[in-house]
Amino acid sequence: MTGPTVPMATEPEPAAGWAPTRALGRAVLLAGLLLVAGVLLGRVDLIVLAAPFALGTAYALRRRPTALPQVWISEGEDGPLVEGGDVTAAVSVGNPDTVDYDLVVVRSRVSPWLRIDRAGFALDGAVTDMPPAGTTPTGTTPTGGAAPAGGRGRSIADRPFVTAVPTGTVADLELAGHAMRWGRHPVGPAGARVATAGGLLVSRAVLTEPVRVRVYPRTEPFEAVEAMPRAAGLVGAHHSRRPGEGGELAGVRIFAPGDRLRRIDWRVSLRARQLHVAATLSDRDAEVVVLLDVLAEAGRSGGVGGAASVLDTTVRATAAIAEHYLHRGDRVSLLEYGPAARRLRPAAGRRQYLTVLEWLLDVHVHPSSHEPYDQVFGPQLLSSDALVVVLTPLLDERSAQMLARLARAGRFVVAVDTLPTNLTAPKNQGWAEVAYRLWRLDRDVMIGQLREHGVPVVRWAGAGSLDQVLRDVARLATAPRVGGR
Repeated sequence: MTGPTVPMATEPEPAAGWAPTRALGRAVLLAGLLLVAGVLLGRVDLIVLAAPFALGTAYALRRRPTALPQVWISEGEDGPLVEGGDVTAAVSVGNPDTVDYDLVVVRSRVSPWLRIDRAGFALDGAVTDMPPAGTTPTGTTPTGGAAPAGGRGRSIADRPFVTAVPTGTVADLELAGHAMRWGRHPVGPAGARVATAGGLLVSRAVLTEPVRVRVYPRTEPFEAVEAMPRAAGLVGAHHSRRPGEGGELAGVRIFAPGDRLRRIDWRVSLRARQLHVAATLSDRDAEVVVLLDVLAEAGRSGGVGGAASVLDTTVRATAAIAEHYLHRGDRVSLLEYGPAARRLRPAAGRRQYLTVLEWLLDVHVHPSSHEPYDQVFGPQLLSSDALVVVLTPLLDERSAQMLARLARAGRFVVAVDTLPTNLTAPKNQGWAEVAYRLWRLDRDVMIGQLREHGVPVVRWAGAGSLDQVLRDVARLATAPRVGGR
């Protein structure tokens, strides 16, 4: 990953941003002392001894730098990046000056969720593995050892790396590793300092802004084969209760004006001595509203393959549900139950799925004492025929009240419990363990009350998580409904 060739500086300018090093001070001081001592003492040998220091310093400073190095960060061109996938980036240092950079020290910060395993310099297309500064070169790419669980250990990219950059060229510090968690993860800020003129001059630190790498959530396997409670669109894969042109047989009826001839059931017509046609149900799409409860967080994220927090489960389950229903031709919209009240309009197709993934990257927990119900469920924002899938840890009483209000309003609501199963009571902290057990009992009572209100509560478990509950909701949709909206 080599950047473009840096153009040469044509007009010399004052060396702004460059400062003498201690080596230059020592060389000038030593040469001056030897020359002064030789003149005062009349000793030619001291003058001869000072000559190499004076001539060497003058020769090194014969061509002084006129431009600072250029630093930028570029992201790898590997297409959409998903959790667990390979991530590549490069910190590039360009030399636009007329003199060579004898030593370049590059250092960059990298998000702890981007576990960088390999780092090496590339100069004019030739990759050279370089060890971090202060280590012994071994001829291999430094590994930095195993990171702690969750990928939150110190990355080898956080250490300084050194190289030399000839005039008019670019050196790329190649970074390669794995993306451990969804989100927008920064690579950078990065900085570089340059020494030239034999190490007698050093530049100030040149910094560049970070580049954020988009890592999409890994879609967990999910499949729901049950029919939607109420399909309302014009086209789709679900069989509605309305007669129309579809593939589901609804019965046989007498021929009426407007019926197609290919629908005539000749066996029944000959037996009844009157034309009969086969009646079908129309195929219609459905609207699925995925509501993300972002009022509270629990658990600790371990990245891909590790423990999942409430936010991890919420985002990955949302991506899986959206992918499933969008693949079936349904319309999917997203809502945040929180003070921000972010929403994504309902749409269908592949483009909507990519929009959903992009929207999920900005999901964050927003604790607030404000009741967001009226702000989230404004007038005409939620279709009466939509299936509302609420992803909630049920840690806040307002979440339970929201579910109950939706059920009383006659909505088709399914609550998905996203609380991690590996939560344990704190040990050796007084009454903390007893309080934890009481909280668990209170939460179980709350879930029971929600089920009494007609809100099914299921735990997210990947494939088949919602099949049974969707079957119950579809059966309830055909029953007489009581309650106002």
